[in-house]
Amino acid sequence: MKHFAELIKTLDSTNKTTLKVEALTHYFKNADDRDKVWTIAILSHRRPPRPVNTTLMREWASELANIPLWLFEESYHIVGDLAETIALVIPPAKENTEKSLNQFLQEIIELKPKDESTKKEYLHTNWLALNYYERFVFTKLITGSFRIGVSQKLMTRALSKATNIDEDILAYKMIGNWKPEKTTFKKLILEENEEDYLSKPYPFYLAYAIDGEVEELGDVAQWSAEHKWDGIRAQVIVRNNELFVWSRGEELVTDKYPEFQSFVDKIPNGTVLDGEILPFPKGSIGSFKDLQTRIGRKNITKNLLSKTPVILKAYDILEWQGEDIRNKAFQERRKILEKLYNKVSTEEIPLHLSKRISFKNWVEVAKERERAREEKSEGLMLKRLDSPYLVGRKKGDWWKWKVDPLTVDAVLTYAMRGHGRRSNLFTDYTFGLWDDEKKELVTFAKAYSGLTDAEFRKLDAWIKKNTLERFGPVRSVTPHHVFEIAFEGIAESKRHKSGVATRFPRMVRWRTDKNIYEANTLGELRDLIPD
Repeated sequence: MKHFAELIKTLDSTNKTTLKVEALTHYFKNADDRDKVWTIAILSHRRPPRPVNTTLMREWASELANIPLWLFEESYHIVGDLAETIALVIPPAKENTEKSLNQFLQEIIELKPKDESTKKEYLHTNWLALNYYERFVFTKLITGSFRIGVSQKLMTRALSKATNIDEDILAYKMIGNWKPEKTTFKKLILEENEEDYLSKPYPFYLAYAIDGEVEELGDVAQWSAEHKWDGIRAQVIVRNNELFVWSRGEELVTDKYPEFQSFVDKIPNGTVLDGEILPFPKGSIGSFKDLQTRIGRKNITKNLLSKTPVILKAYDILEWQGEDIRNKAFQERRKILEKLYNKVSTEEIPLHLSKRISFKNWVEVAKERERAREEKSEGLMLKRLDSPYLVGRKKGDWWKWKVDPLTVDAVLTYAMRGHGRRSNLFTDYTFGLWDDEKKELVTFAKAYSGLTDAEFRKLDAWIKKNTLERFGPVRSVTPHHVFEIAFEGIAESKRHKSGVATRFPRMVRWRTDKNIYEANTLGELRDLIPD
């Protein structure tokens, strides 16, 4: 645990990629193999289930620190992070532990079914046997909310330096349904395991957003365009008469989409399709809100299948007749995909083709982008015709050109402290719009990004002087400031007081030129809901 805690401390203390890679490389060269596997798992979001709820953790930590719970809670709201608060308030360690990361995680797994008194004793014993940063890391592992600024790509780069194995091969090895408690570093990283091949997807290729003029991409004849669909990115695999469905988040979700089982009888073995899972109620593409009724459901009932069926909108093929064809040019892969689609497409299987758009110049491409919301898409994808299917996010060949976001002007109504380096500032905000009839502000969205550090500090100072009421960590404030709020999508919602749910809301401008009565109304917001 000491070596892992030191690694996390180093990673958390720098924004320099080279230093992070250097620290990870050193760790992977010197750590115990069992600890290496768990480190890979933790940094790729494969953590054991949380064995203790945070309410009990707060109570037990305040008891061990010999402070009243209310004082612990106030400290928590100021610090902004539970693990950091616990690490700070508990007295310095009187003992020392030599247990490895692997030992701790095995204990955490075994702790989940135990009774509360056993869990309390375990936490107290270990909190008092760890120094500040070890205690912080241990508590993060217990809560299951371990987040650190290390991407999968950065970890893969470090592993490559430590093992001399190609990065692309490592990316492929680490994707899939492996469990850290049931594998070894040798089996996961060092060995070639043919049995793993059957269900494994390929690392996803990701696009960059266009940040300049689309004409800067050059000769329009070298590019293919299609709509960017707003669903769940997935790879659908048919091998050995079995079906596997993987989400971009490396989650095996085959059982969540039983509609795709029909692919097994129609699509040849040795086929991997890349596409988007989309809701398809009443024979047309629905909204992402429709799809959310399927996400996270343990049981997919007949009623749910009938109400919100799904399709796979395929736009690429990565494996054909058992051969990895990612190195072929995009236009060659598309020909294979189109030929397959034309051969197997029937109303019996939920397979649709993401159609390529015909155009002669960038002006025509731009006009099609303006039609995106009519097509229930987010914008366009632009792919170079000769591009291979690469690993991760690479600049140059694939670009996403989203439509401009929807926007409204809204009034700041509530504020809450941020997290991490913003834990001492009020940076998480709730916004309201005018009710058309009652002439009062109704909350509709929360946002915490879009302002500069200077603007956050200025607004924080104002909030502290203009608080109306306090609700734990939340403050209601005097309605005074107007902000332009942007969002990607909008839909009706019974769960929200406003009756509307927005997707990815964020602040784009502090409208110091407007007073609160110039903010938009709920009616104007609802007018943005597509028919």
